[in-house]
Amino acid sequence: MPLNRRNFLSAVPLASLGLAAGHAQAQYGAAAASATTPAPITDYDTLVMLAGDALPRNPAAEPARLQALLDRHAKPVDGYLAGGAVAELEAKFSALLGKEDTVFMPTGTLANHIALRLLCGEARHALVQQESHVYRDESNTVTTLSGINLVPLAPGRAAPTLDEVGAAIERAEVGPYPIKVGAIALESPVRRAQGATLRPALVADIARLARSNNIPLHLDGARLLLMSGMAGFAVKPYCAHFDTVYVSLYKYLGAPFGGVLSGAKATMARARALRHVFGGTLYHGWQAALPALDTLDGVEQRFADVRAAGERLLAALAGTPGFTVRRVEDGSNLATLEIAPQRLAGLEQRLQRANVRIAKVGDGKVQLAFNESILRRDTAYLLQALAG
Repeated sequence: MPLNRRNFLSAVPLASLGLAAGHAQAQYGAAAASATTPAPITDYDTLVMLAGDALPRNPAAEPARLQALLDRHAKPVDGYLAGGAVAELEAKFSALLGKEDTVFMPTGTLANHIALRLLCGEARHALVQQESHVYRDESNTVTTLSGINLVPLAPGRAAPTLDEVGAAIERAEVGPYPIKVGAIALESPVRRAQGATLRPALVADIARLARSNNIPLHLDGARLLLMSGMAGFAVKPYCAHFDTVYVSLYKYLGAPFGGVLSGAKATMARARALRHVFGGTLYHGWQAALPALDTLDGVEQRFADVRAAGERLLAALAGTPGFTVRRVEDGSNLATLEIAPQRLAGLEQRLQRANVRIAKVGDGKVQLAFNESILRRDTAYLLQALAG
């Protein structure tokens, strides 16, 4: 039976979509999903998950959601990532990020690798944050597959200083055996630094320094949209400093996998070719493109609202005896909550009754993360669930 929009649910096994219960972690982060309280979730529609970046979704309901999205699009299906919902998604991201073109990528690791390979060219020497995903979580992909030497900056911190970047450029390019710096990659927010971000002013300063030395810039903006609502931040001006930008689709945009890489049209044409070389030209990408498309309209305002709601809750907790809030400097959507023993008593039961979940408490501390589910309840309701 040929697959079409009408027979999708009956023709495609649930597991083949990556939407079975075992894949629920991808919806709001594996770490958060494995650490949340063990009580079963029975009502996803009112659930407030103060853990992870994404709106929590019932994996059993995902096929029906995808069917509804299929029914709303006249020509959703792509062929080898060309046309259909994939092309529509690419165009929307180009507009959102202010870039000429965008390429769908099956993984963020591939997106970051291709970006650095293209930007460096024959100058195979790139500056990165030591705590970045490129340096810490991609198994030396850039070095192994493209021979690019990654030089780590800012150990133990999210952001390198302008002086650190300048000194690294000088060490490489000035001396008896100069090495041209091929690219600078910056990640923001930095997950390994508790979601700390790089301030727009710092990014602008680093960009000016890079341009003066003819060095292109790549942004690993997997969680970039979580910065919405920060003072001085807007997506397009921030991205304007970078030659290429990667954004994740599955971390917080409702897709089961994938990401996008944006940049100049000529660069993205080469990125499409390299995507195929490295085995990333999937037969179909609409299963990821449709859910992500469904979330993009109004996304900046929604995440700005999430930030504001998170700030209200943190302020309320900070003013409540038995709670201490530890904020992250230049943070995105994470904070640490210290809970006194008297508040811990009955906490799990209160949260279950309120249909609120947090990560596992250890030594009286828990990391709170704010996603779109926080908008389902007001501050007073959430404070009552946490404090009693």
